[in-house]
Amino acid sequence: MKITAIEPQKHDPDRVSVFVDGEFRMGVSVEIAHAAHLCVGDEVTEARLAEVERRDRGWQAREAALHLLAVRPRAAVELARRLRMKGYEPEVTDEVIERLRELGMIDDAAFAETVVRDRVRLRPSGARRLASELRAKGVDEEVAREAIRDTFEGEGTDERELALRAAEKWRTRPGEERDRARRRLHGFLARRGFGGETIREVIDEVLPRDGIE
Repeated sequence: MKITAIEPQKHDPDRVSVFVDGEFRMGVSVEIAHAAHLCVGDEVTEARLAEVERRDRGWQAREAALHLLAVRPRAAVELARRLRMKGYEPEVTDEVIERLRELGMIDDAAFAETVVRDRVRLRPSGARRLASELRAKGVDEEVAREAIRDTFEGEGTDERELALRAAEKWRTRPGEERDRARRRLHGFLARRGFGGETIREVIDEVLPRDGIE
């Protein structure tokens, strides 16, 4: 078999069409075509073409991963899950994830710290809520705990201060009885992942039993 033409694809300048014995054989990225030293006139085997296709599949998965990371940072597990949802094979996905790790483009610890830091500053939440959110994003439990601890220490804050900041965004309703207001505030803070003792302390400060301030 012989490569008889390599032509740019009209709708994707990053890819070319490879023709073998006058027939379209496959589309591959320009990067992979160059790396594989594909040239018109080359004699090729099915095994060589299959290897080029395999490498191109990895290229496509890498581009998909980079696009996802450009939208927002992601943990390795979440990124792998999204690639599999797009139809990429497990072995292809694993290779891409490992390569991006080597390049420093995936770092679960840094990702976890970024998520926690953003929540602390923009949407104060308790450690329990933060840990649950990180686990849902595919972050290992120990990595999540370390990120929460390090961020709290780095920001010089604790759960009580965060709960107070969260409570500042909460409002009583006109004419609302204090017991009902306290119950609503309790639910609000509990949904934010704060512990029972912290919630009780904050409620007593924000809504003392002698009246709503």
